Amino acid sequence: MARKKKTDPGKAVEETTQRVGRQIFAQLERRTPSIFERRWWDDRILSWAMSDESVKVQMFRFIDVLPMLHTRESITRHLQEYFDEVRTHFPKTVRLALDVSQPDSLLGRALAFGARSNARRMAERFIAGTTVDEVLTSVSQLRRRGFAFSLDLLGEAVISENEAELYQQAYLDLIAGLAPTVNEWQENTKIDVDPQGPVPRINVSLKLSALYSQFKPIDPVGTSAGVKERLRPILRQARENHGYVHVDMEHYAYKDLTIEIFKQVLMEPEFRDYSDVGIVIQAYLPDAERDLADLIKWSKKRGTPVWVRLVKGGYWDFETVHAHAANWPIPVYQQKWQSDAAFERCTRILMENHQYLRPAFGSHNLRSLAHAIGWAEELGIPKNAFEIQMLYGMGGEPAQLFAEQGYRVRAYTPFGEMIPGMAYLVRRLLENTSNDSFLRASFAEDVSVENLLMKPDDVGAAAPPLEEIPMPEFVNEPLTDFSRPESRDAMQQAIDEVESQLGEDYPLVIGGRRIDTREMIISRNPADSAQVVGKVASATDDDVLNAIDAARDAFRLWAATEANYRAEYVELIADKMRERRFELAAWMVFECGKPWADADADVAEAIDFCNYYAGHMRTLAEPQQCDVPGEENTYFYKPRGVVAVIAPWNFPLAILTGMTAAAIVAGNTVIMKPAEQSSVIASKLMEIIEDVGIDRGVVNYLPGVGEDIGADLVGSPDIALIAFTGSQEVGLAINEQASVADDRQLSVKRVIAEMGGKNAIIVDEDADLDEAVVGVMHSAFGYSGQKCSACSRAIVHEAAYDDFLQRLVGATESLKIGKPTDPATAVGPVIDEEAQQRILETISEAKEEEIEVALECDLGDLAESGYYVPPTIFCDVDPDSTLAQEEIFGPVLAVIRAADIDEALEIANGTRYALTGGVFSRSPETLKRVRQRFDVGNLYLNRGITGAMVNRQPFGGFRMSGIGSKTGGPDYLQQFLLPVNVTENTMRRGFAPEPDAEK
Repeated sequence: MARKKKTDPGKAVEETTQRVGRQIFAQLERRTPSIFERRWWDDRILSWAMSDESVKVQMFRFIDVLPMLHTRESITRHLQEYFDEVRTHFPKTVRLALDVSQPDSLLGRALAFGARSNARRMAERFIAGTTVDEVLTSVSQLRRRGFAFSLDLLGEAVISENEAELYQQAYLDLIAGLAPTVNEWQENTKIDVDPQGPVPRINVSLKLSALYSQFKPIDPVGTSAGVKERLRPILRQARENHGYVHVDMEHYAYKDLTIEIFKQVLMEPEFRDYSDVGIVIQAYLPDAERDLADLIKWSKKRGTPVWVRLVKGGYWDFETVHAHAANWPIPVYQQKWQSDAAFERCTRILMENHQYLRPAFGSHNLRSLAHAIGWAEELGIPKNAFEIQMLYGMGGEPAQLFAEQGYRVRAYTPFGEMIPGMAYLVRRLLENTSNDSFLRASFAEDVSVENLLMKPDDVGAAAPPLEEIPMPEFVNEPLTDFSRPESRDAMQQAIDEVESQLGEDYPLVIGGRRIDTREMIISRNPADSAQVVGKVASATDDDVLNAIDAARDAFRLWAATEANYRAEYVELIADKMRERRFELAAWMVFECGKPWADADADVAEAIDFCNYYAGHMRTLAEPQQCDVPGEENTYFYKPRGVVAVIAPWNFPLAILTGMTAAAIVAGNTVIMKPAEQSSVIASKLMEIIEDVGIDRGVVNYLPGVGEDIGADLVGSPDIALIAFTGSQEVGLAINEQASVADDRQLSVKRVIAEMGGKNAIIVDEDADLDEAVVGVMHSAFGYSGQKCSACSRAIVHEAAYDDFLQRLVGATESLKIGKPTDPATAVGPVIDEEAQQRILETISEAKEEEIEVALECDLGDLAESGYYVPPTIFCDVDPDSTLAQEEIFGPVLAVIRAADIDEALEIANGTRYALTGGVFSRSPETLKRVRQRFDVGNLYLNRGITGAMVNRQPFGGFRMSGIGSKTGGPDYLQQFLLPVNVTENTMRRGFAPEPDAEK
């Protein structure tokens, strides 16, 4: 008997998809809102925004900043600034109002009032309410329309443990407040019952990162513990009140950890049989199908199903831009049809495994939803066994139609403060008015039903190929993505291996010979002063002379080496560093107290310096011709000679490598004098230099005490150039000594010196405080404030001052202070006992001057083991005080009040330094003004001021912050070179040969 041929289920599903989709569209055409309904006018505004990209961007920027605008003047001013660029896109009456309105005029007051009230009205459409009573009213209305709900709390980003506790309490209060009323509602079997039994009426959605302010994928163990401690009470509260808890998904870096915490807590005995829980899977991630398979396997093991809300994903722009900026693989599909196709594949997986993962489909794409219904019919899954979910305030007519057809439709319903909730509103509006949005295509651009219901793979087949973003010639070395377990494992393994090598001896290296000395530098772990990292030979005056002789002897041959070969050697150094990346980072963790991410970034920057300078030298090596008939003129560069590189400890590999690589790729030879505190790391660089085969004597490793050998090194007549990074005091002393000519000198010494700063961040009245607080905090306390770019002063507009200070204190006291070997550590020790005592004395002196302390963190037992200084914030600091004028180089921040942006700039510029600075403002005019008036070498707008990258942000300042051109920039390498011009007369007895003929 012949076996019956199996029919293709996909074909049947597609037929159902087309039928259901066309039915929905046919009914939608008869269900448009009336001109007398407020929603009709709202839709017209959105439709107008969808049709004009420039207006959309400016309108949404204004909505985003509105919560921080507290006066008519500021509202009117921002309206005029934002829409100035696109005023020609507005009707004449609107242009006239923007042009002539003054804040105190009747028109100005009306404009400001209308802008705020219209934005609030728009927010009320998408946000269900502020209080429990308002939320109850909104969800009651939803229920009368036949919809279920899921409530999501809006508001400020959680940046402190206090804010995380408030977030948790808001959900506990919400569940307890809704339960008495919601659980007494008359049963609606369509939305209150599924094949498994009763469906909870109380349904909340939350973000795990908001339950713990120190949510860090680099620290999965600590993060999991912190999140679960606050998640468990919410799960208990929900279970006791017959409620449901859904875990939302955020950006990609948090995805794996979010899923893992979800699985861990639900495998605990208390919650293992709790089925009224769920999690989001984002179909725009190629990981989605693998994650679903993993959840199915886990659910089977657990023995109790969970829900999965399948969505496309709401962070596409962020993920794409962030990945490009970091030079990481882009984690999301790059074309909409790919996400749509993945959504349909995931839909099939969910429907075929609905007994383990109960499906909920969150989408406004009617093709996607019709396809889910197609699989339900094909597999015989009841209508009430899955859900359709849509955003509150969007897609009302389709939602109503699905509800009328017997499907459970749940409205994802944000609640919270209306004005702070604007950030959510902006994201939702942007997401649904993007060029690829289904809502935009169907309701604003009149795309045909046939095209809207086309299979995603068919759309892809007809789509033009994706244009690749052109890569620049130089690409920065990517930072390590510590959200990936393989990266964390590699770093931990390196730390373990390096720890087993601590305490070894390190000799000088002069002319290729290893030299031991009687005196030794004992390098100690600043996090554990009893632990010796290494014992390093300490050079004497004789060693200095020998090193200079070796470098001078090696110079002629090295200078004659082709620039391309020198560049290849430097690129080989970069390759070796890349191979030893985690090991080098681990050495910095132990010797300099750098947390994981800071240590990794140091290695990446060292690699960047090598590759950037190698490429730049190849360009500079090409002679420049300026020929005329009878005369040839050639302009080229030659190396200077022997270079003394005097490096700091705070970027012990990056800065040392950068100065050394620049010198040798230009054809110079080097005496490499590292800081005493980081001489072991410098020895590792010397190992690499020797491994790549650079000639002996080209680089000489000369650790030693600066007070003992510095003068001989700087004062030698054979030193052509000194490259220095360190304190202003030492830098000026070097410059002074180098300026005194010795009769034996053949040239004037060149000094390149980067000498620190008293860096300020200005926070304007309209700043996004979520970003400003975090930006200031990380800039001030990252690596314990020991970056030359660190923020030492926060100058805050008085309108934002109190809120900013309160949130800054809360965020800072939530930071983990600990040992750098712990991946959770945000703030480690300072470099040594001398630095510790100096900083503590500064704090003590400020207290004696009765400067108010807003925060002084508790160190606990750490103070007994290492060189720790508590992160300290002083407030209402006098701009002229010592605290606000002198570089501290530690975790101490002065917060200064300013009446307006002009006073803030005057304060910011009121020091001897001009290194880095930052401004958080959403006023285009303010940003334009500070570009012109903020006197710093590196100015950062609406971001932190640390973390400069080679080529992107060439680093260096002026005034008393430095001498010379910016490191990692197009002018830096020329400082190590001498320009030469050669002119040749090519006339021979009245005849000048053609240039080509002579060649």
